[in-house]
Amino acid sequence: MEELTIALTKGRLADKTMELFTKAGFSCEEMKEDTRRLIFHNKEQNLNFFLSKGPDVPTYVERGAADIGIVGSDIIMEEKRRAYEVLDLVFGRCRMCVAGPESAREKLRHHEMIRVASKYPNIARDYFYHEKHQTVDIIKLNGSVELGPVVGLSDVIVDIVETGSTLRANGLDVLETVCDISARMIVNQVSMQMKQERIRQLIFAVRKALEKE
Repeated sequence: MEELTIALTKGRLADKTMELFTKAGFSCEEMKEDTRRLIFHNKEQNLNFFLSKGPDVPTYVERGAADIGIVGSDIIMEEKRRAYEVLDLVFGRCRMCVAGPESAREKLRHHEMIRVASKYPNIARDYFYHEKHQTVDIIKLNGSVELGPVVGLSDVIVDIVETGSTLRANGLDVLETVCDISARMIVNQVSMQMKQERIRQLIFAVRKALEKE
């Protein structure tokens, strides 16, 4: 049985992934232990799992350090790594949105030059340049992007929205939806050729488990 290495996004996504994988017949008892380890093994099924920050998962997969990765589609779109996206895992659903004060709505409607703060500069650039054909000044931030419009750094933000409560607490509204986001399975391009049968079996089992939910 060929060895497979699977990169998981730390946190809730990893927990949901392992719930799904267990239903599909791919468990990992080592991950249930209270430990600070980052790499886990299922020797019976010849599977390795490791935990990583979301933005790094596509890099591990593209470079062949992992055969398979589980990561949000926002990260896939932002990182633009070479890997096959093979399955929508449905969970981790949210939206990528343009948000800002109500006063910014007219600027968006009339395609005015605006400043956009975001943790996702590539997604923001693709949306405004290629979909809206609007010239914008993209400002990369690493956290609390909601501050951008509040302190006058930007006119709007592009960010993930789940409930919208943080936006409302800061006087911001969702002005436009860029795209829907969910967890996806990605596969290394070489692994898909060299370990095709093993990977296809795993994908099939996970898809069946999803259908039962």
